[in-house]
Amino acid sequence: MGIDLGTSNACVAIVENGQPTVVANEWGEFNHASVVSFLDDGTVLVGNDAKRQMIINHENTIYSVKRLIGRFYFAEEVKKALALMPYHIVEGPNNSVRIAVRDQVYSVPEISAMVLKEMKAIVEAHVGHAVRKAVVTVPAFFNDNQRQATKDAGRIAGLEVLRILNEPTAAALAYGFGQNMAQKVAVYDLGGGTFDVSILEIGTDVFEVISTAGDTYLGGDDFDDRIVQWLCNQFGQQFKVDLRQDKYSLAKIKEAAEKAKNTLSESDVAHIHVPLVYTDAEGFSYDLDADLPRNQFNQMVLDLVQRTFKVCDEALQSARLTAADIDGVILVGGPTRLPVIRNSVRHYFQREPNAEVDPDIVVGLGASIQAHALLSEGTQTFLLDVTPQTLRLGTVGGYSEAIIDKNTPIPIDRTRTFTTARDNQEKVQIKIFQGEGRRTDECTLLGQFEFSGLRKAPRGQVKIEVTFEIDTDGIVNVSARDIDTGQEASTTISLSSGLSEQDIKNAAARHENIQVVDRAPEAAADVSARETAMLPAQDDETAVNRPPR
Repeated sequence: MGIDLGTSNACVAIVENGQPTVVANEWGEFNHASVVSFLDDGTVLVGNDAKRQMIINHENTIYSVKRLIGRFYFAEEVKKALALMPYHIVEGPNNSVRIAVRDQVYSVPEISAMVLKEMKAIVEAHVGHAVRKAVVTVPAFFNDNQRQATKDAGRIAGLEVLRILNEPTAAALAYGFGQNMAQKVAVYDLGGGTFDVSILEIGTDVFEVISTAGDTYLGGDDFDDRIVQWLCNQFGQQFKVDLRQDKYSLAKIKEAAEKAKNTLSESDVAHIHVPLVYTDAEGFSYDLDADLPRNQFNQMVLDLVQRTFKVCDEALQSARLTAADIDGVILVGGPTRLPVIRNSVRHYFQREPNAEVDPDIVVGLGASIQAHALLSEGTQTFLLDVTPQTLRLGTVGGYSEAIIDKNTPIPIDRTRTFTTARDNQEKVQIKIFQGEGRRTDECTLLGQFEFSGLRKAPRGQVKIEVTFEIDTDGIVNVSARDIDTGQEASTTISLSSGLSEQDIKNAAARHENIQVVDRAPEAAADVSARETAMLPAQDDETAVNRPPR
């Protein structure tokens, strides 16, 4: 199966009778909110029903964790989440991020694993047997920590992750599959939490990424936040109350903001009504009412849209191309439905963007094509991907040296030789970074590797050969050996936000005891009742009798 594990939504697809197909759950839903809610009775809700808990159970409902996965606690994105999220984010071992909920502490990959586990259950219900192998997608600009954490999430969910696939590459697969294209294509991927763009050359059964660039701090959530801030300001001016200080009110406004953004994809104005948004000390309740015209929203988010084209400039420059050289533009991600995005993309690339495939499911479809190709002998689809960020080695004075440049085709390995700096030195410490700045504080620390067990000798006489490898998943591996003796040096990572092998096993064991469902029994009955009201009379019985899983 191919799983698109998005910031806002996830979807899962398989290749059935030779065609990539998105699999719906028993309620007919193709897109599932990447939300996990922990209920009083120990049940864990995942998906669209969990999203409905964001207001009434806001402290125990976890969302947008993709923005936290693989990050250190001191990262800017985590600081931003600490200020905005109603759930409890705490610091774990080695500066990692943990989420405290109902007297339990979970790693971020554990939360993502619950979403993956639900995708797995949906496919198994559809095909009638166990399915364990999956291709899971990530933003092209994800660094090693983020990719490794996503792979860990898959393992915790009981999946064998065949490959970590870049989302834009997956989208290009979905468009180019079986069409024998020979084109240069730009994939403009604006998701809930991240933005990236990839330039690909598509030939017959060959998909070669020429360059990729991205911004992991930019996505649909930021567009929602602009509406949230505007609504809070409107309310504050009218009633002299700052709703940002009340997490319950803020959760209701966030939901209203997302609905308003979606409305503006199709309408010229969004009418926003949030009943009982705030109750004062005297017990008096206030409603929030506002009208947001599309042209005003466009002005509010114009700088965010312009930021996406700075990334496009960077990708084209790296590919040594101009916008005029691009034969097609593929839109990916729900926010690309907004007219302000589509019009801006059309203006930048001077061509109509391709949007024949639903931007919410195109990545999942592509992931299933790749999963099918990896397991089918007769399928000939070749992906040639690149590393999105430069791999760097920490040197003296807070500077770094580039080992593998960004946009280098992967898999690849590079070797560097080091010597000992003092007599009888038995170990060497090396810090590995990813990023484009020469200074280490401008890059992301991947880990601090210590190579020990070196033979004792005068300084400079022991030569250590260190090999840096980036595999097809974009994950970094490091190995070292003593050149003279051929002895392999042991490697330990003393600073990493990732999970140890034992952590993964413990988390997987804990997951076996957690009841993960996409409908609580009472919610299933409620949904059936709602569906009955919407369906024609002859379909009433079908709606009521659908059993909750």
